[in-house]
Amino acid sequence: MNNGLFEATVWETAWKEDPKAMANKFKAMGMDPHHSFDHKAKVFNEEVFSSAGRDRSERIISWMEGQGVDFKGLTVLDVGAVSGGFTVPFIERGAKVTAVEPNIPLAELFLMNTAGSAPGQVELVREAFEDIDIAAKGWLNAFDLVFVSMCPAVFDWESAEKVISCARQYCYISTSAGVQEHSLMNEVLPLLTGRAVHAESSDMAYLMQLLYLKGYSYESIVTRETKSKELSVDAALAEVIEMLPMHHLDRKEATLKVVTDYLHTAYPDQKVVIRQGGRFGKVLIKLQDLNMYSRAAAAKQ
Repeated sequence: MNNGLFEATVWETAWKEDPKAMANKFKAMGMDPHHSFDHKAKVFNEEVFSSAGRDRSERIISWMEGQGVDFKGLTVLDVGAVSGGFTVPFIERGAKVTAVEPNIPLAELFLMNTAGSAPGQVELVREAFEDIDIAAKGWLNAFDLVFVSMCPAVFDWESAEKVISCARQYCYISTSAGVQEHSLMNEVLPLLTGRAVHAESSDMAYLMQLLYLKGYSYESIVTRETKSKELSVDAALAEVIEMLPMHHLDRKEATLKVVTDYLHTAYPDQKVVIRQGGRFGKVLIKLQDLNMYSRAAAAKQ
């Protein structure tokens, strides 16, 4: 009756072959995830280091600290460090960070944002993690914490094992836990496809099931995170056009007319408020202290 529910190989194959898994969607669209942020790097960096962005980082780090992670003196491998949104608070807490970021504009911003760190506290590796030979690099079990936040370096179980193998104590991975929410796309997609938007796949579901089947100990949480922005009709149309390939839709004239007509009808004041976000999963894998963490017990030590 279980139909492979408790067979790890079934889940490994399903994740690798799922056309709706994020990595496979990127491949189908011909997108290079390491360069897709090139033109957005500056705006992304401003968002990450805004008050809301810093609050988000602090919530995630505080959640990890609540599970016993003490960053003072910790060695951290930050995979997909982008412009340093997590590396900066890590080093502020006293960690020593090795950051991996292959994107050129983001790597340059990373160097700018970490310029005030102490000598030897931060190292930047400008390679894609997928291309790194971790054994030759000396990274096997080399870091107290491996941190991977919303990074394409984890796209199947083999890649997940690769990041976990670099960790001694903890490995944090976050990824999508359902359909990506974009209020405007959710409005126009039924007009273009004739069906409502719903979750079709989740990298987090595959990851959690395989961690369970492989016998790992971990803490996990799924949250819904959103943000809003206001765009002109023209800017909103441009954003929809950019996102169409992610939904396997072409940019033919008929498609664009449907979207344009809808925008002018639904938003006569020419102002479009877009709510964007979704459900995201976070998991902290424990490789040494496998029992449930207790703050009270830790305070007595």
